[in-house]
Amino acid sequence: MRRSGVLAGFALVCIAGAGAVWALRHRPLDLPVARLEQDVPVRVFGLGTMEAQVTSRIGFEVAGTLVAVLADHGDRVVAGQVLARLNPTAQQARVARSTAGLQSAEAQQLRVAAALERAAAQAQQKRSQASRRRELAARGNASVEVAELAETEAVIATADLAVARADLAVARAALADAQAGLLAEQTTLAKHTLAAPYDALVVGRQREPGTALAPGEVVYTLVDAATLWALAYVDEGRAGQIREGQPAVLRLRSLPGEAFAARVVRIGLESDRVTEERRIYARCETCPPRIILGEQVQLEIETGRLPSARLVPETAVEGFDGATGQVWTIEDGVLRRRDVRFIARTLDARLALDPDVPEALAVVTRVSGAMQEGRAARPR
Repeated sequence: MRRSGVLAGFALVCIAGAGAVWALRHRPLDLPVARLEQDVPVRVFGLGTMEAQVTSRIGFEVAGTLVAVLADHGDRVVAGQVLARLNPTAQQARVARSTAGLQSAEAQQLRVAAALERAAAQAQQKRSQASRRRELAARGNASVEVAELAETEAVIATADLAVARADLAVARAALADAQAGLLAEQTTLAKHTLAAPYDALVVGRQREPGTALAPGEVVYTLVDAATLWALAYVDEGRAGQIREGQPAVLRLRSLPGEAFAARVVRIGLESDRVTEERRIYARCETCPPRIILGEQVQLEIETGRLPSARLVPETAVEGFDGATGQVWTIEDGVLRRRDVRFIARTLDARLALDPDVPEALAVVTRVSGAMQEGRAARPR
């Protein structure tokens, strides 16, 4: 009998425990639901580096020995400022030789021009003389042979005049060639001086005095400081609403606690085929005093603002495909699954419900393992 009492007591305990478990499992869940929020910014995130739109690696167009380097890393230079020089001695000698050749060509042209004037005068004289001899021969005052000889001399003088004119043309061509040669040598001499092509910041000095340089070898790396911008890579799935001119916030890795206002100025027309990211370029409107090329940056681009929206964390959405997904809702005091549409995604990984979703529909924002369809629930 004592044993029967123990068994009965044990049974009562089991029944009570089962009842407690049942009650625990079926009591209404208090679940957070999406509330209406005002003026919700929609931003996308991109990670990239600081770059310069205008970057130049400059050097001499001719070979030579570097004898002067006049700018250094970090200097700001203006357009036309001399940055470096090559040894000009050999080229100066070539310029001197070309100058002498030009002077010789000018003298030769003067000599040929004088010869042309002489030939022209002689031709005129021979033509006049031949004309007078013809008149005399016609009146019988001179022989026909003398008149014919005068005619022949006039023809020869005319031919000499044509030769003199040709000589002058040759002399003029020689003078033009000498002028061109001198200009070429002077141009080459000018190329022994390296000047800044625009107002720039020197970010690299690659050669020092005494170095023998080949044509095109880089001496300086310059950037136009006015063209500094951030190049950020944004996931294609989030880049569709980005437009040129949209405001952005730029953060440098070296200044993590500071934010700088920026604006989108270019959207790349070609995505990375491997990472599936789009290139976004933004130029800061309030820039830090010193920008380091290649430094890592974070870019937050504001693609729009929602006057009001209910936001659901992505972790509370199943099967999200970029536009739709399945959420838990509380309807008539019990849990239900419902497919809904979203219109935007915020930077903190929350999804904005489509305004067509009834405002009275309570959408759960935190999912737990105790949730199952049909279970009692209360919004909080």
